[in-house]
Order: sequence, then C-alpha cells, then structure tokens
Amino acid sequence: MKKNFKPENELLFLALGGSGEIGMNVNLYGCDGKWLMVDLGMTFGANEYPGIELVFADLEFIEDRVKDLLGIVLTHAHEDHIGAVPYFAADLGVPLYATPFTADLVRRKLQEAGLQDEVPLHIVREGDADMQIGPFGIRYLPLAHSIAEGNALLIDTPYGKVFHTGDWKLDEDPIIGEPTTEEELREIGEDGVLALVCDSTNVFNPEPSGSEGAVFKGLLEEVQNWPDRRIVVTTFASNVARLHTLGEIARETGREVVIAGRSLDRIIEVSQANGYLTDFPDRVDWDTAMKLPRSKVLILATGGQGEPRAALSRMADNNHPLELSRGDVVLFSSRQIPGNEISIGKVMNQLAERGIAMVTDRQSMIHVSGHPGRPELQALYEWLKPEVLVPVHGEVRHMQEQARLGLAEGIPHAIFQKNGDIVSLAPGEPGKIAKVPTGRLVLDGDIIVPADGGAITERRRLARDGVLIVVVTEQEDVTIRALGMPLDEDFPDFVAEATRDVQEALRRLRGRDAKDPAARQEAARLAARRAANRWSGKKPQVQVVMPETQG
Repeated sequence: MKKNFKPENELLFLALGGSGEIGMNVNLYGCDGKWLMVDLGMTFGANEYPGIELVFADLEFIEDRVKDLLGIVLTHAHEDHIGAVPYFAADLGVPLYATPFTADLVRRKLQEAGLQDEVPLHIVREGDADMQIGPFGIRYLPLAHSIAEGNALLIDTPYGKVFHTGDWKLDEDPIIGEPTTEEELREIGEDGVLALVCDSTNVFNPEPSGSEGAVFKGLLEEVQNWPDRRIVVTTFASNVARLHTLGEIARETGREVVIAGRSLDRIIEVSQANGYLTDFPDRVDWDTAMKLPRSKVLILATGGQGEPRAALSRMADNNHPLELSRGDVVLFSSRQIPGNEISIGKVMNQLAERGIAMVTDRQSMIHVSGHPGRPELQALYEWLKPEVLVPVHGEVRHMQEQARLGLAEGIPHAIFQKNGDIVSLAPGEPGKIAKVPTGRLVLDGDIIVPADGGAITERRRLARDGVLIVVVTEQEDVTIRALGMPLDEDFPDFVAEATRDVQEALRRLRGRDAKDPAARQEAARLAARRAANRWSGKKPQVQVVMPETQG
C-alpha cells in the first residue's frame, strides 16, 4: 500500500470516530482510489473538557485527501451521526445523502449555520433505485431504531458487499416505519455479504432489546396508576415512535399534551412535515396547562439525561413555568447514557426532596433500547452469513465482545479495530494493515480547536490548581492575587511569605540574569509557585507581571 494511503485495487475500512467510544461516528470506505464517508457525527463534552459542549472527530486524514472523497452518506438523524455536518461538510465540499426525515433535520442545521447553499443535499426516498457513487453502489435498508428512518447501508463494490448496520435493533412492532424483513435480509445473505460492519452498543445484553409496541402498554399502565397526579414523561426528543405512543396515551387517558423543550418542538415539526405524527394531539400552552386539573395534564419534557438547562432540570429546581408539586410523577422513559449518571442523579434527588415520585425503566416497561442485544446480533449473523465481522459503535470492551461473539457464531473472521486502524477487507486475507493519526477537536466558543491543545490543557490546570497573579514593580514591591486556591483565612500570611520569597529570588539573580526580564519573571514565578505549594499542596498556574518589562 502506498504511503499516502490512497486505496488501490482493494476495499478498505477506516473509522475516524465511533470505534473505541460511543458517539462521534465517522466511517470511511476506500475503493479503487476513492473514499466514501458514512456518517459525520459528534459527541458532547464531559468533565475532561472544561467549558466545552461539542466534541468532534479530527478529520485531518480525509481533509488531506478530500479530492478523492466522493460523498457523505448519512444513516439516520441522531446527533452522533449527523451533528458535525454543519461544522465540516462545507469544507469537505462533497454531497450529502439522506432519507427525507434525516435530510430535513440536516437542512435546518445547515440553514442555522448559513450553509444551505454551500452543501449539496440529496434526498434518498424508500423504493428509489440503488445509487452509484463512484465504485460504491449504495442501497438504503430500513431497520428499526429509536428514531424515524434508521437505515443500514448495503454497499456494493467490485470486491464484495458490505452491510453497514448503522444503529439498529429488531422490532416486530416498531410503531413508526417498516423495517426490512427477515426474508429480505436472508435474501441479501444468500447473494453474499463480504463484511458486516455492526453496532456493538448492547452486546452485553443477554436479552432482545424489546419492542416499541410493548412500551405503549407499560407507559399506559403507569399513567393510569397515577390518575390524580400531574405527570411528566421525559424521553429522547428524537424518538418519534415514543412521541406517537405518548400522544395516544394522552388521548386514551383524557389528558392534554404539553411540550417542554425546543428539541421536542423541532422533532414534532419535522416529523409532521415528513408524514409522521400526523394525528398527534393538539398541544396546550404552559399557562393553560397550569390552570387545568392535575389529572388532565401530560407533560412531555426534555432533560432525561440531567442536562442543566433542559426543561426537567429547571422543573426539578423549581425554576420553570410548568410547576411540579408533592405527589406529582416523573416517568423516565429513557436509558441513562454512560457518563450522565451524576447529572441525572442530581435531578432525581432534587425531585425526591420535593416529594415528587419517579419511575424508571428499571421499575417498569417504559423504555426499550434502540440497539441490538445478543439474540438480535446472533440472528443477523445467521441471516447475512458474512465472511468478515467488523464491530463498531462501542467502547473497546463492547467491540471486543462482539468480535468474540461473531467468531463463536461461526463468522470466519472478526476484526477488532479502533479509530485510525486501516482495515483491508478485500482482496486477500482481511485484517489491519496500517495506523493513521486520529484525535478529537472541540468547539470552544465559536472556534474549533484540538482537544489536547494549549487552551484546553491550560483550562484543566486552572480548574485543578487555580492561578496566582504576581505583580512586581521596579522597586520590587510585590502584589499577589489568588484565584481558585484554598487559602481563605491563611491568605494574608501566605502573601507575606510569598512576597519575601519572590523578593529574595530576585535579589539572588547575578550578572546578566539580574537585568534580563525573562530571567526575572521566571525567578518570580518559581518562587511564588513553591510558596503556594507549601501552603496549599497545589501547583497553580502563575502569571507574573512586571510593568517595567511591558513597554
């Protein structure tokens, strides 16, 4: 293979995001000199990135080869599959392909970014003929998931077919959409599948993920169990089937629907524009809802993951126009996303302290996952009979376990790979053949910067250890200010000692260093930092200002 990693007469797979982590899915297929991208997602910031909300895969590899990139094919509209589109698609300069619901959400993102005229967006409708994008034939195959129009991709190449699952599950009663049937999937398998690139998220679940239809019964029973209470249901805004279910439950129990959360409003609007939720009940506004009897209100709210600015968090904090009181009920019709346990727990504790009852999916059948458990994975293996399994969409433990499962079920080859591993699928023996640099970028304010760059690294240090500002005049008078350091009552004594240390460090300088501004600043910095460490155990960032060196 050439050092520039241009695919020759071969079929390659490369994940830039989403392998070794859950979220931020960006996958590349290389064939006959060209690349095709599948999904362009993001993830959300965590404590490791102070002040950051959005995190992206670093696309430098494909940006350096953008003349060979043919297009971006989007499997579905979850943020971890489309969220990076408005930030990178225009620079990549290739067309986007998506089904109508996904395309509508993407179009709105592009409009908000002022890019609607810069990024070609092609809508692929069910029943359309297979697309040909360079050496890649693309067929969209509907599969059940926790959003409308979840799709797998059947990617046909001169070297064999790849079944790229996207996010999926098996569901006999999906409420929304008509998934590809077992018979159709078996037929694809009979025609021959070279590689199955497959979602690993729920591989440790020994049971099937469950049906959306079963959630209707569980939610209806829970709402009926609290006939005199004001009820809030929080769920993922993108779960159109769940919204349909909740609309039906409101109608059956005689409750008015109230929406709390802009993302819910947006999803309902996009759904109705694309033929979904057409019989969703009329909604009442917040003022009207608060005047209704408690037994006549069903609130659908964002915030099930503990997001601090979301509607449920504000209700828990008693800081929302829709007020909850002792005895009211919150149904968590969602699963905790790993990493959100603390924020969700905070909201739950606030609700509990106010006497508000809560029901989760551990107590009642009010949520099912959108990802396949082991029985569903085993079924898909049997139907498709792939020669190669490439687990994606999971942490390392998920993907390694799926590789083991696939081999145990008789798949000849299972390739564990992570972001940056170039995998040869054909011709010849499949396996990893190279490693390319990958990384993360973050949206810091309005600027995209490396996640391990100076700004974020320094911000972590400031958060951990605080900062000292030391001002030294020409007469060597010293003023010290501390931010974020645990000195409190000891601060005057610390300042006195640190001042003496700084002055002594400056007096000890000899020769050229005594007049060198850089040497003087460094001596003062080290002296102040050592004093801070003695007094607090911290190693703060120290900024030394010497007015005589500033002009």
